[in-house]
Amino acid sequence: MFPSNHYGYEECEATADWLLARTGVRPAVGIVCGSGLGGLADMLKDQVAFNYEDIPNFPQSTVHGHAGRLVFGTLKGRSCVCMQGRFHLYEGYPVQKITLPIRIFKLLGVDTVMLTNAAGGLNRDFKVGDIMVIKDHLNLPGFAGVNPLSGPNDERFGARFPCMSDAYDGALRQMAMHVGRELGYGDFLKEGVYCVLGGPSFETIAESRMLHKLGADAVGMSTAHEVIVARHCGMRVLALSLITNQAVMDYDSEAKANHEEVLETGTRRAAQLERLVSTMMLHSNMMHMDPRGP
Repeated sequence: MFPSNHYGYEECEATADWLLARTGVRPAVGIVCGSGLGGLADMLKDQVAFNYEDIPNFPQSTVHGHAGRLVFGTLKGRSCVCMQGRFHLYEGYPVQKITLPIRIFKLLGVDTVMLTNAAGGLNRDFKVGDIMVIKDHLNLPGFAGVNPLSGPNDERFGARFPCMSDAYDGALRQMAMHVGRELGYGDFLKEGVYCVLGGPSFETIAESRMLHKLGADAVGMSTAHEVIVARHCGMRVLALSLITNQAVMDYDSEAKANHEEVLETGTRRAAQLERLVSTMMLHSNMMHMDPRGP
């Protein structure tokens, strides 16, 4: 008997079939937009869009800055599906529900997932507005047993014990850095380790100091759970953090983290991040020359 928070293969397949029956797009790339970064979806050509509330079994986005639409289309000739708004633990969803769309991506035919998020900078060399290519993560909720793969494993998705030492695809990371430098982004394009927390409260000073000492360069409330499920399903992963605020690590500081600052920075830097993602689409080796074409 499955626990109540388990969302099985049949449910995901039914949702994927429902979507495929309503669009001719067969996506090879899945994109997840973070806070204030939904403009990526607006770049898609020949759009077919669905509101989350209309999609069977799909969660609903409750956060300002997350539009709540699933958009199919093409980006630089590549067939894509884009989540304009994602889901978080702090919205009250079980972690299996948060990551359900990633499994649906797999059943839609996606083989590469690109995720963006807004994050707080822990690395003292990072500045607000920097873009960090994620090379690894710390899944702190996972230390307490909050893992999207908890519960019965369905081998049709992947193995019971998936490897995570290569979670963030090395070739895609290298390409992102190369494309970024070509675009003139060298001054604000970084690479580092992302730490996920449950939220919705921002980090205390002591927590920020601890995370920095553990090796985290940025901290946020998403992405790692989606990456775990994407890798479980055998998809390649690229993830990018936009550093929207500096985590407060000094007791004498007057600075305070707030969501408005996150959205404002997202708006200012969104165009560059969107250009980075769209330019990567032109590199055929990213998708191994998708035989289905655009």
